[in-house]
Amino acid sequence: MLVATFNINDVNRRLDNLLDWLASRKPDVACLQELKCEQKRFPADALSRAGYGAVWQGQRTWNGVAILARGAEPVLTRTALPGDPADRQARYIEAAVNGVLIASIYAPNGNPQPGPKFDYKLAWLKRLQAHATALRKTGAPVVLAGDYNVVPGDLDIYPTRSYDDNALVQPESRAAFRRLVGRSWTDALRERHPGARIYTFWDYKRQRWQRDAGLRLDHLLLSPSVAGRLRDAGIDRAVRGCDGASDHAPAWIRLA
Repeated sequence: MLVATFNINDVNRRLDNLLDWLASRKPDVACLQELKCEQKRFPADALSRAGYGAVWQGQRTWNGVAILARGAEPVLTRTALPGDPADRQARYIEAAVNGVLIASIYAPNGNPQPGPKFDYKLAWLKRLQAHATALRKTGAPVVLAGDYNVVPGDLDIYPTRSYDDNALVQPESRAAFRRLVGRSWTDALRERHPGARIYTFWDYKRQRWQRDAGLRLDHLLLSPSVAGRLRDAGIDRAVRGCDGASDHAPAWIRLA
């Protein structure tokens, strides 16, 4: 079972890129973030013709998340992260696919910091931790996949001081991610590539793609009941270099 996550950065604008990647990689499950489209504008028909069923939570401007399943219809279980009924941002969706519970996550960026956006980021990650704990305690196989907007450590960012004030690398952000992973969840990419500099995001500015000045923002966390099935994990780095590409590349895991 191949499970991938891809911040598509506008699903309609980059639909051709997405369809090309789906046709070549053929993930069984693809979690998308930053759809940047209203619910009714999600390209469900085009994805269905490509062989993918979908559930999604759309929103104008920056947000929106989806889960695609190859040759199947995801069984929707949740369209929002619990813990704050007033939160209307489309950042979390959850569905069952082939016996695995999958979440597509688009955590808040948090910039500028300090300030209300950073406070919201930390509160959101705390809610995610609480929900992840509840899911883990069910004993179900769970994959939490998405753009967490956190650089976990120094190996996850190119050598630079330019991000020192950025919310992505702040000690509070990194501590929140460490608490989420804890002793129970497995960071699949780091598990398979210990000690390696691996990136999933390259900003459009300052030739960062060309210089390989990247960050690892996209993560796949595995619950204990599925972590033992991890066989491989990687990043489809070349996708970032395609014409009209998203500033993220797909990350994926292969489960037995």
